[in-house]
Formats: sequence, C-alpha cells, structure tokens
Amino acid sequence: MSVKLYVGNLPFSITNDELKKLFAPYGEIEESTIISDKFSGRSKGFGFVTLSDDKSAKKAVSEMLRILNCQSGNST
Repeated sequence: MSVKLYVGNLPFSITNDELKKLFAPYGEIEESTIISDKFSGRSKGFGFVTLSDDKSAKKAVSEMLRILNCQSGNST
C-alpha cells in the first residue's frame, strides 16, 4: 500500500526532481510534488512524496527526523 507524506519547510528553490532524489534512498518513489502558487508559479515551501510501502515511509520519516535532530543540536 502506498503512503503519501507531507514534506514541509522546503526551500523555495527546491525542484520536484531534487525532492524525489532526497527520498529515493528510502524506497521506491511513486510520486513527488512541489506545491506552487497558481498565479506566480513560485513554490509554497511544501510538497508531498508518495512511497510504495509503509516500511519505506516509516524509514524515511525516521531518518529525516534523525537528520533534523542532529542538525539542530538535539540528540535522541
């Protein structure tokens, strides 16, 4: 079963391909989408990534949280 993840606080410069590459190590990516303003075309700073299975999604979330905690100086 596919799992769609919300990905927030993205840099406005990130592309759809870059988002897909960011999550590719964690499993098969079915879809990645950057949400853009319909008038300006500028990224709204968030998007969605759909991974092919629950295990891959949990791995991606866990690893991304670990990376963010390390960068902010928090250790878990």
